[in-house]
Amino acid sequence: MSSQQPILIAGAGLSSLLLARSLLRSHIPFQIFERDASLSFRGQGYRLRLSTEGLDAIEDVLGPDEFGRFYDICGKTGGSGFTALNAITGEQVEHKVPEKLGSRDGLTIGIARGEMRKFFLEGSEDFVQFNKNVVDYEESPNGVKVIFGDGSRSVEGSMLIIGDGLKSKVSKKLSEGKIKHYDTLVRGIHGQAPTLAFKGLEEGVYRFVDDSRGEEGNVSVITNIRSKDMDDPSIQFGWTMVGSPGLIKAPNDDYTIIGKTAADIAKSLTANWSPKLKPLFTEMVENEAAFWKITCSTPSGVPVWKNHPRITVIGDAVHSMTPAGGIGANTAVRDSALLGRLLGEAGGYREGITKEYEDKMRVYASEAVATSYGLAEKQFGIRIDEETSPTV
Repeated sequence: MSSQQPILIAGAGLSSLLLARSLLRSHIPFQIFERDASLSFRGQGYRLRLSTEGLDAIEDVLGPDEFGRFYDICGKTGGSGFTALNAITGEQVEHKVPEKLGSRDGLTIGIARGEMRKFFLEGSEDFVQFNKNVVDYEESPNGVKVIFGDGSRSVEGSMLIIGDGLKSKVSKKLSEGKIKHYDTLVRGIHGQAPTLAFKGLEEGVYRFVDDSRGEEGNVSVITNIRSKDMDDPSIQFGWTMVGSPGLIKAPNDDYTIIGKTAADIAKSLTANWSPKLKPLFTEMVENEAAFWKITCSTPSGVPVWKNHPRITVIGDAVHSMTPAGGIGANTAVRDSALLGRLLGEAGGYREGITKEYEDKMRVYASEAVATSYGLAEKQFGIRIDEETSPTV
């Protein structure tokens, strides 16, 4: 690392950690500040599907050798689209949902969020500070410092990259409130079960849909089954459940609850499902169950705010998305690759770099948010009014 001022990064999510890997390769100093006590402090959520664009971005950052090692740990599933099943009867209701999933080698590539974060962190361990909740920043003529929840301040950095998720306070300050994340009122549950629970299904990516509740709405589940892992009892497959507004409710509206409470709700909602699907829930690993709120940033596009030459935003902090289409994480790593490349070419901070990044990011990120929102409208009945819908 050089003796120049470090680049400060708020948050240790996927986009932040991949950006750090890019800076590490370019020998640009950085410091990451993460509010959690460790990478495994909270539930990691559902398994991520990597698109062609996402894989290309990761490969650009890691380089061929490290990417080869990353690709080896990813799960690979045959098939090019979802197989949709009626959750009650277990019967296939349409041949394929018109959404192509294959990204490389004709396979669907996926990896657990926790595994991905752990891989991206490699080499940057000494530059991450945990239990550091970034709540504000202050500027100086030649740099910027972050302010933590306890009132303390960081060292001065040449730049601040805001990557601390959709609840980021500093992204709202930077954009003067223009960056917004809407609560769709749709809720979900993440869960996992041992491979034995999936024996009733063949390899592929599935969507189970339960439309039996009429006007109450529907419940759907997405899961991914890899045949080569089916006989390994140490492996668990994950699933993601989504319910129309009102169908999934956490006690006291506390969606940070994990474990049996979430598991029991998932089991109740699937009590009358097909016998070949029910084991995913009756045999689930209860302590891995977790609630989640489905949010989406402004559907009409990433807003334009007054550019700051030393501060910008990446990942969910600027463009959160619904799970429809599996686009969110792939867009986040594109941010990392783009900004990392610009910083690497410049050797660190230079005037105009944040504007160049933001101008390019807004194009692909706005398209991604619109696509994700459009799919969620059809799949989950989500509706966002940018003037009246609640924000988080």
